[in-house]
Amino acid sequence: MNAKEQAQRRWDHVAKPLNSLGKLEKLIIQIAGVQNTPDVHIDKRCALVFCADHGVVAEGVSQSGSEVTALVAKSIADGTANINLMAGVSHTDVFAVDMGMLNAVPCTIDRRIAAGTQNMAQGPAMTRTQVEQAIQAGVALVGEMKTRGYQLIATGEMGIGNTTASTAIACMLLECAPEVLTGRGAGLSDAGLLRKREAITRALNINQPDPSDPLDVLAKVGGFEIAGMTGAFLGGIQHGVPIIIDGVISAVAALAAARICPAAADVMLPSHMSREPAMVRIMEELGVEPILHADMALGEGTGAVALLPLLDMALQVYHGPHTFDDLGMAAYTPQEEQA
Repeated sequence: MNAKEQAQRRWDHVAKPLNSLGKLEKLIIQIAGVQNTPDVHIDKRCALVFCADHGVVAEGVSQSGSEVTALVAKSIADGTANINLMAGVSHTDVFAVDMGMLNAVPCTIDRRIAAGTQNMAQGPAMTRTQVEQAIQAGVALVGEMKTRGYQLIATGEMGIGNTTASTAIACMLLECAPEVLTGRGAGLSDAGLLRKREAITRALNINQPDPSDPLDVLAKVGGFEIAGMTGAFLGGIQHGVPIIIDGVISAVAALAAARICPAAADVMLPSHMSREPAMVRIMEELGVEPILHADMALGEGTGAVALLPLLDMALQVYHGPHTFDDLGMAAYTPQEEQA
């Protein structure tokens, strides 16, 4: 009997109707499989917020300028950002990771590839070598976090312009038109949304990414932080660490990782359903169902850490003493549905 089967057996012995904690039970079983033990623990966890800048901001695709990336990264490193405040509720450590911001920020984890990507609406955002470096940095970072004792990692990102890059990636990997998948990001006006769609369309036409080659797609229309998160999901399968998907940008990275290594999907835990148009399609493609439907679009990993209190509560039941044997009552058994 493997770890997932043992975890299912444990749930079946908890004194409650079978499967009555629904998706939460499935997530605990999934974590058991990733950790290769039914004795599931996620007491020490962290959020990795991958930060980078995007040359496509020059096309007017965002409400804010690139300088905001460093400002928010600094607040994350200082422990005062929205992600830090939310993560504090669940005792989750937060790390800002510099994958390629225009300006270096003190007290971030330095995995800097370059000072921002090139403008993908005029040519490739990155070289293939840079993408490979960013992915490897993400893989290695998961290994480092596991060595430090972290049992679960939430992904997050910060990078002005990265909904443009992530949408372009999604368009290629899902073979959908920009008109279908492009959203308003951090609150674009109608005119801004039109500029964003046009920039994505130009980028795809100029660069002609190969949808069968995720690395080519990432290099031509991606970002350093997206490639870093892709590496984090791949690192999860390599190092046996469950990785939580945040919003649409994190989900795009997860999709890219699954296209590179289908087994990586086994370590991916869904958190919330972002309101960006591409999110539903990506979740369906990955075969996962988000737990939270709160219309969130903040980023930084806030949706990912919002899942943790629910997992904590489920684990209290999973590890608790409230079993059929302890109560001296017969266990529930599967019942046939009545016609």
